[in-house]
Amino acid sequence: MIDILKIGFLTITLSDIIDIAIVTFIFYKLYVILRGTVAAQIFIGLLIILFFSFISQSLNLRAVSWLLRLITDIWVIAFVILFQPEIRRLLVILASNPIFRVFSKTESLESTDAIVNAAFELSQHQHGALIVIIKSSGIRGFAETGEILNARLSTPLLTSIFYPKAPLHDGAVIINGDLIEAARCTLPLSQVTTVNGESLGMRHRAGLGISEQADVICVIVSEETGSISIAENGKLSRGLSKEALKNKLNQAFKSPAKKGWKGLIEQLRKQK
Repeated sequence: MIDILKIGFLTITLSDIIDIAIVTFIFYKLYVILRGTVAAQIFIGLLIILFFSFISQSLNLRAVSWLLRLITDIWVIAFVILFQPEIRRLLVILASNPIFRVFSKTESLESTDAIVNAAFELSQHQHGALIVIIKSSGIRGFAETGEILNARLSTPLLTSIFYPKAPLHDGAVIINGDLIEAARCTLPLSQVTTVNGESLGMRHRAGLGISEQADVICVIVSEETGSISIAENGKLSRGLSKEALKNKLNQAFKSPAKKGWKGLIEQLRKQK
């Protein structure tokens, strides 16, 4: 390998620079994903410990190295325990990238129209709704918390489920392809309680929560205002019109092969 720089006994090669650049990029992306969370502070603390451990070994400080080694020996286990939600989130982001979803099925136009029409009708009557649409991988564990239907998706069926006096209206509906897989499902709540200074209700927090843990897109209709929102990749878009909702869904379920590298770059930008 070509030597780039030589300082005394220390020789820096091109492979060293590439190695450092890759590690720096990985740590930067981890920080971007964790930024704004409690886990970010813990992550910085772990980096400080690793830095001092490297310095102590370089200076041959045996006692300090031994002490820090006791911590670093278990840091991998601690990392998995402390960052379980963030690690799951990172894996969901990777799995939902267009490059890795070339062979996944896409939502049909008829299914999208049925969801959009149902959401708009529920919005006009201010009937609250939480619709979870599976994009690539199933969420059977959450579906089993409700009533398994496996019924053909249609606008009348969706609106009847979320009618306030219907027995299945309380909870989420999970849609897989052109089937309503389950209704009255319980979803995990997001730790986010406010967006742009506005407090989030339980329905919006549940929609955000499942979008943080699985590759899904959630359509949320507010019972108080009738406004339509979408939760995807842990992000919430509020106040959507019927046309905007349709465009969002069509974009989300566009064929991964057509998105290519452009879709991957766009998704990485959204994570910043």
